[in-house]
Amino acid sequence: MYIVAIAWLYVTLLMAFTESSFTAGILTFLFYGLLPCALFIWIVGTPQRRRNRLRAAQCADEQQTSLQNQLDQPDGSNPQRD
Repeated sequence: MYIVAIAWLYVTLLMAFTESSFTAGILTFLFYGLLPCALFIWIVGTPQRRRNRLRAAQCADEQQTSLQNQLDQPDGSNPQRD
């Protein structure tokens, strides 16, 4: 995925260098290269961000359950001795 984005930015950068003015080159690179590429990366990365969020929630639930199990277990002390 990233190789496509890098290649697209390279092509649009070369296109921007061939523009007649500096302003036209900047606008070409911005509107024809950088913004569409950022949108592409954001859209393509959405499923991975969703999986990461669900995995983090699952790990948090497992940690909470593990902590609760540790608190529920006796500590091995003898209550009659106290």
